[in-house]
Amino acid sequence: MTLTATYRLGTRLFWQDRALLLGSVLTPALIAIGLPLLMRHLRPGATGEATAQFQGTLAIILSITAFMNVAVALSARRDQLVLKRLRATTLTDGRILAGQIAATATQTVAVAVVCTVAVNLAAGVPYPANPLLYGAMVIAGSVVLATLGAAYTAAIPRAELAGAACMPVFLLSGIATGAMGPIREALPSWVGAALDLLPTTAVVDAVRTGAVARPALLLAAWGVAGVVAIRLWFRWEPRRS
Repeated sequence: MTLTATYRLGTRLFWQDRALLLGSVLTPALIAIGLPLLMRHLRPGATGEATAQFQGTLAIILSITAFMNVAVALSARRDQLVLKRLRATTLTDGRILAGQIAATATQTVAVAVVCTVAVNLAAGVPYPANPLLYGAMVIAGSVVLATLGAAYTAAIPRAELAGAACMPVFLLSGIATGAMGPIREALPSWVGAALDLLPTTAVVDAVRTGAVARPALLLAAWGVAGVVAIRLWFRWEPRRS
């Protein structure tokens, strides 16, 4: 069994899980398309505001479709002993997790691409001025958030609590980029500075400003932190009561 096989397995299990599809694909897609479209209806000439709204919702796509998706999926497979059985094969631990992370990242990028096209057609949001930077940051963000989601499973006691446990990440990501409205403006400046360090904020900042260095460094740091956390704390079996 190879890395390609684990990638296909993760993809197949994902598309067969209707609940996961609803939560990690349909929900963020509706938010990412619906909010800019609503903005255009409320303010017909506000293309710039609709564009900023959609760019902010990239954080929601990443936090749900990448982070929450992989955290929920791995928590469920851990509790169902699927991960334990996979470890009994010739696969290494790294290949098992890399296949799941790669599959999740691919699905996240696909959702982002579909939403980018949809908001252009439905709300007049222009395509990214720098498509290469846009694509690179979405791909990097998807990989990093999926890696962090895998690491986060160590803090999830049971699979049925996975969705609720991931909600703070979703909320903070949306607030940090303005996807949930001007909530951030009412927060203390030190909170805003902390929110700027989130990996989802790094992706959105790069897309909005065209900056590369700082967002890339932040994503790299979070990626390394995720890998280290997986090596130290990732659990392959359920906790014993």
